[in-house]
Amino acid sequence: MLKKLKKIFLYAILIIVVAKCFQIVFFNKAMPTSGEDEKGIAVYKKFNYGDYTTIKLLHTETGEVEELPLDIYLYGVVSAEMPASFEDEALKAQAVVARTYTIYKIRNGSKHVDVGADICDNSLCCQAWISKENRLARWEENSRDVNWAKIENSVNSTIGNVVLYNGEPINSFFHSNSGGTTESSLNVWGGDYPYLQVVATNGEDAYTSYKSEVNLSKDELIQKMHDKYENFEIDFSSEEAIKILENTESGRVKTLKVGNTNISGVDARNIFELKSTKFTVELKDENIKFSVLGYGHGVGLSQCGSDSLAKDGKDYKEIIKYYYKDVEISE
Repeated sequence: MLKKLKKIFLYAILIIVVAKCFQIVFFNKAMPTSGEDEKGIAVYKKFNYGDYTTIKLLHTETGEVEELPLDIYLYGVVSAEMPASFEDEALKAQAVVARTYTIYKIRNGSKHVDVGADICDNSLCCQAWISKENRLARWEENSRDVNWAKIENSVNSTIGNVVLYNGEPINSFFHSNSGGTTESSLNVWGGDYPYLQVVATNGEDAYTSYKSEVNLSKDELIQKMHDKYENFEIDFSSEEAIKILENTESGRVKTLKVGNTNISGVDARNIFELKSTKFTVELKDENIKFSVLGYGHGVGLSQCGSDSLAKDGKDYKEIIKYYYKDVEISE
């Protein structure tokens, strides 16, 4: 009887451990909780848009943290992230995606929690933001009123709209131009989000951000590689001195061989200052030429693609659901 009770006790402990592990794997511990149940397991707070009426914005240049109404903050994001000349429906899609991205960051743990901020104004870290005063100053005087009215409308006409997957705000990444095909998040950061998959987009080649080139001398390439890899060596006389070893499903470079070093496409983009990882490379005479398609990491919504879809008659909800799979949009 005692052995049987011990076995039952061990099974009970095992069940509790498995339940805790399930929590850790399938829920971000930074998500808001409403306490614990009678077994001590965290109960996660259901998403409610009304909980996110204000945000704390870190101004990276000054270190100041400013509290703003969420939708007023979004005026600055949309006007910084997307040209006001884009179609109204593309601007609305950007507003909803930026709102979703902001709320996701708050719910899942801000990088700037140590300074009391929810998000910062730097696009290299979070998403871009610009004050109304500075934005207006950068536009031609005769277009300021029209442009700002479009920005306000994109936010005001979509208030309450948040992109959800299984009832939760998504990590709604976006970028400038996908070069014709977006990328899976798995190939960029390693996080496999089911709603961030490969999507083909037509019309992006009509934008200046679609195509670019970077030309380096042999010495410049060697220096850039040495800055990161001390033991780097290269024999330019070899036919395989620089070679793409592997591409992702979307046609981006996954692995690039440079001399005696294999690097990821993401590292190549950073080292050689390329606009995206969707590139070909050619060694010719004394120069190395990178021919690049697209601008940005390629994950999620393409801003140029959104504008192209809007020109084809798609509304903002159709645009969002085109780029993020199996999502819903809250009202």
